[in-house]
This record gives sequence, structure tokens and C-alpha cells, in this order.
Amino acid sequence: MAKEKETVPSSLITLTIGLAVAGISLWYGQNNGLFPEQVSEQAPLVDNLFNLMTIIGTALFLIVEGAIIFAVVKFRHREGDETDATYVEGNLPLEIFWTAIPTFIVIGLGIYSVQVYNEMGGFDTVGQVAHHHQGQAVEVANMPLGRMNSLLAVDAEGNSQYGIGATPVEGLQPPDLSVDVMGVQYAWIFNYPNMGIVSGELHVPVGTDVQLNIAAQDVIHSLWLPDFRIKQDAIPGQKSQLRFVATKTGSYAIVCAELCGAYHGSMRTQIVVHDPEEFTSWVEENQIAQNPDLEQTIAVNSRELSDREFMSPYAERLGIDADSLAHLAHHEG
Repeated sequence: MAKEKETVPSSLITLTIGLAVAGISLWYGQNNGLFPEQVSEQAPLVDNLFNLMTIIGTALFLIVEGAIIFAVVKFRHREGDETDATYVEGNLPLEIFWTAIPTFIVIGLGIYSVQVYNEMGGFDTVGQVAHHHQGQAVEVANMPLGRMNSLLAVDAEGNSQYGIGATPVEGLQPPDLSVDVMGVQYAWIFNYPNMGIVSGELHVPVGTDVQLNIAAQDVIHSLWLPDFRIKQDAIPGQKSQLRFVATKTGSYAIVCAELCGAYHGSMRTQIVVHDPEEFTSWVEENQIAQNPDLEQTIAVNSRELSDREFMSPYAERLGIDADSLAHLAHHEG
């Protein structure tokens, strides 16, 4: 009696393929390198959601493409074989299975994304009203959801606000730094109302709760901070906001992510995250530079010194020696 050829059980093959797909998907999902570095407290929330979707997407890609390649090889037409293929009527349990799995995945991702949006302050069940109604903070925090939503996005002037605001916990306190942002074709203008500073760049201290009050002068723009994982439209006649905390110092891009005209691509600037001491210095320097009485307060010779004596300390800082000064004085005379 001929001995039957031993084969690997199909269940073991399926298990091995499943483990391989899971391992590759998990590794790539955590090491895809598709995003820039994280520089805000909000960034890990977005990245974790994206990485999960990447894991699922990679697994689906490997399974579907693997099945296609297997079918092409296994059921390819062979020379001399003119017979009909095996008739397959269908498999109801399999169809239910491959319909149910994507359904649960989509529902799960939807719930998770709503949770992330809420943690970032997207629903802002307290934030946008609490610091405008400090005396009502406890009342707002404990009111029914329906009543809370009716107050959800109203600022001090009674105007509605949209955007990523404070979380329910953060919303009980006003931001540490508030900056008014105006989008115009084709630039961003940042106004620090409590400091008297207007800048074409956004400067913030690290570890500080910052709120951007965003508006547009002409058309719809979109303020996008890729490294911070936050973005918000700037809408003419409608206020919106972003609230975030930077976690790393450095300079990072600010991009307009809404087509706003012929020079949309050039509507870029940067956000500079300083140490607290550096930010204080930046504020002081810009307050002096934007002082309307500036010409009366700088370059004043407070003592009766000659021009050479007055400029000598500054020349030393610039690396200009006494001989060079004497040579310049000789030619000037």
C-alpha cells in the first residue's frame, strides 16, 4: 500500500500567514515615518489614531493583494487544459464574515476618532464659555448636555466660535497666551493684543497654553501647523480658534491649507517656540521696536562724549580695533 504524501495542515498555514501579516502591519504602523516630529500635546493623539489606521490598512492590503497573487498563480490557465472551471455558487457565511469585519472596523475607528477629537477640545463642552463666564463655571460644568451645547461656542461678545478649543478641564481656566490671527491674501498677521505687538511670525513659549483667535479679511484660508497636528479654517465674518500647548522649542512651518488665490502656495510663515526667557526677551525687543516714540528713546548720548568715545564700546563688539577707528576718523576729518 502506497504511503500518502504528508502535507502541512491548512489551519497551520493560515495561522502562520495571519501572524506574519499581523507582525508586518504592527511594525509598519508604528514605524511608517510619514509624519514630522511631534511638538505639541495634541500631536500624540492624532498620531496614535493615524498609526492604528495604518496598521489596519496595511493588514488589509497584504491580505487582499496576497489573495490576488495566490489566485493568479493557483488558478492560472495551464497549457492543454480546456475544461471549465469549478462552479462556485457562493458562501453565505463567508460573505457575512467579510461584510461584518469591515463594518466593525469602521464603527470602531469612528468612535475612536470622536474620542480623540473630544480630548483635543473639538467639542469643547466647557472651554469656549467657561473663561468668559467665570462666575458660572461650576454651573456650566454641571448643566445637562443639551443646555451646554446651546452655550457651546459663544464668545464674550456673543459671537459663535468654531475650532479646536480647550478640553473640559482646560476650559475652566483662560489661556496663558491669547493671539489674534488674521489671514489675508497672502500672509498671516499675528496680533498680541495684551502686549502691543504685531508680527508676521507666531512666537510662543514652550509649555504654555496658547489660544489663537482666527479670522480672515478677504477669502477663506486655513491655518495649518503640521508639526502640531492642528488645523483650522479662517473664515471671513466668522471667528474660529485653536488652542494648544507646544512641547519642544524650535521653528516650525505654518501653511495655508485652503486654496485662496493665485499665490496660495506662498502663503507660508513659521511658528517659533521659545524657552520662557527667550520669549520674554522677544517680547521686550518687539515692544521697543514697535514703540511710536522709538526715535526719542534710542541712540541717546547720555553723557558729553565725542562720537569716537561714544561708539568705541560698540566697535569693540563688532571686532573693530583702535587703528581702524583712527583710520576712519582721519578720512572723515
